[in-house]
Amino acid sequence: MISAKQKKILAFPYSSYDAIICDGAVRSGKTSIMMWAFVDWAMREFSGQRFGVCGKTVDSASKNIIVPFISMSLAKKRYTLRWRRSDKILEVRRGTATNFFEVFGGKDESSAALIQGRTLAGVLLDEVALMPRSFVEQALARCSVEGAKMWFSCNPGSPQHWFYLEWIKRHEEHNALYLHFTMQDNPGLSNKIIERYESMFSGVFYDRYIRGLWVLAEGRIYDMFRKEKHVSASPPGACVLYYISMDYGTQNPTAMQLWGKYGNTWYALREYYYSGRERKKQLTDEEYYTALENLAGPLPIRGVIVDPSAASMIACIRNHGRFLVFPADNAVLDGIRVTANALQDGKIKICKGCENTIREFDEYVWDEKAADRGEDRPLKINDHAMDAMRYFCMEVFGRHSPQFVSIGGK
Repeated sequence: MISAKQKKILAFPYSSYDAIICDGAVRSGKTSIMMWAFVDWAMREFSGQRFGVCGKTVDSASKNIIVPFISMSLAKKRYTLRWRRSDKILEVRRGTATNFFEVFGGKDESSAALIQGRTLAGVLLDEVALMPRSFVEQALARCSVEGAKMWFSCNPGSPQHWFYLEWIKRHEEHNALYLHFTMQDNPGLSNKIIERYESMFSGVFYDRYIRGLWVLAEGRIYDMFRKEKHVSASPPGACVLYYISMDYGTQNPTAMQLWGKYGNTWYALREYYYSGRERKKQLTDEEYYTALENLAGPLPIRGVIVDPSAASMIACIRNHGRFLVFPADNAVLDGIRVTANALQDGKIKICKGCENTIREFDEYVWDEKAADRGEDRPLKINDHAMDAMRYFCMEVFGRHSPQFVSIGGK
């Protein structure tokens, strides 16, 4: 069973439109049906041609687009499929027709050079709002075969994002079919699954990834933080599991937090915060290690989650042999969303003695200048305890959790 909007995707390539744009909520059934329609159209209309399949990275495009497609029973029944993994090319045959679907990643400005020089009969750009404009425009310029069509899908971002302004707001000028999706447009999702996804997002991320709206990230990042809800004197009993998270700085502050689990809630029990710039004295890694030991005391620490760029500090901790070190996952937007959800759900609380952590909740805001450029970035001021907290949340509630959903941004 497919929805009315999914049927429009299937019909698009045989219309007079040159492009299709599908945006909206996560898990709304955009990507899978677009890839099916893309290949079906290519095999009906062309032979011996190359097509581009683009994601934020080659790995994400392979995992989210190619592998699900070649796993579909209908695709295996209709086509002869050969996934040349090392070349990142999917070779598709049906009857006398053979076409080649090459995978590209639009990770950064240098990515445009990777697709330059190709001649394509069509391109599918998944997660297009996460790609630099230079890569997207280069990919479109490669579509020089007669009858080529362009396929776009994305989740919403800032209303100042170049793709929203140039393509969605002006889709008629581009002769593009624009379809907006919600999770209710995916007939494969039950109400229970939809409710589960709705519970996984809050704030600006709820508006974007559940409601499917292009809204601005502005003001306080953790606007759900309330002292009366999230600040506690101490856990009501002894904790059963402990971590320490660390954001390491040289001139910038170094922040550490000791986390303990009681029941289903994690408490930031104590903190360490030192600014070499304010104190006019930079500490050595060994001095920071002493502070780490003092923060841990005799507690059995499960691991120390450390800023992944702090190579010398990670080496120092490992050399002492007491603590396991987990380099932190530094996907910023994913981390902010996971932390926001933990706050929203009451999974983390901050003890009163963590004064710098509590202070930074009011100072941790979205960068307005970046927002004007259509980018989502925290203002890099007063964010060190917030970074340490984000590292912890990504370790405990993030990628290792079965409920984790990546939104792709760094």
